[in-house]
Amino acid sequence: MILTVDGLTFSYPGRDVLNDISFSVRQGDCISILGKNGTGKSTLLKCLDRILKPQAGTVMIEGQDSSRIPGIHLAQQIGYIAQHQQATHCTVFNAVLLGRKPYFKWDAGSRDLKIVDEVLRTMGLSPYAMRYLDELSGGELQKVVIARALSQQPRVLLMDEPTSNLDMKNQMDTARIINEIISRQHISVVVTMHDINLALRFATKFIFMKDGGIFAAGGRDIITRETICQVYGLDVDVHHFRGMPVIIPR
Repeated sequence: MILTVDGLTFSYPGRDVLNDISFSVRQGDCISILGKNGTGKSTLLKCLDRILKPQAGTVMIEGQDSSRIPGIHLAQQIGYIAQHQQATHCTVFNAVLLGRKPYFKWDAGSRDLKIVDEVLRTMGLSPYAMRYLDELSGGELQKVVIARALSQQPRVLLMDEPTSNLDMKNQMDTARIINEIISRQHISVVVTMHDINLALRFATKFIFMKDGGIFAAGGRDIITRETICQVYGLDVDVHHFRGMPVIIPR
């Protein structure tokens, strides 16, 4: 297993958020975390990346307790993309180069620059390399943020609502990019989503969260009317089109 989560529990002062979360991630998995707002999806990713410290439970990276891994080494194992991004007056190239920071002390070497060039080409961002982030569209900025995480060459990529502020085309582009990342770089992805139909286009496994715990986990077989009704409190129909489930609210 690339990532193993066992009994993860987290509380903010006066409010329990995560309760006994356990699951595992294999190489090449794309796991979509689904559930209503406020159920702990973003908090879970922050605990996995050690931004937040859980009160109980363990997170293992290839058999190592992540709490005992030095921060610089953890950054070589896990990439994290936050839900909200701020565009600064920094070039695209330098922004992506920041993802290489865990690998050098003072200055980037030729290998770091080569990796950045490769990632920019993969993401279709080479023509934007010298443009500033605050000149980009929302979709372009999102691609830069993904590129920066990829330049870390992580074993696991955590993505918090990567499509929440994107139009339909950029949502589909992001889904396609995630699939290409998994197939080309053989990494694992854990992504929080609101849109179940979009998640179905690229995720291989699904985890439904409710009240801070895991309500259901598995493949497409768990995407049922009953599960969605109980998790979201919304009655839906689940149809199949071209072999893929499609969720339609009633």
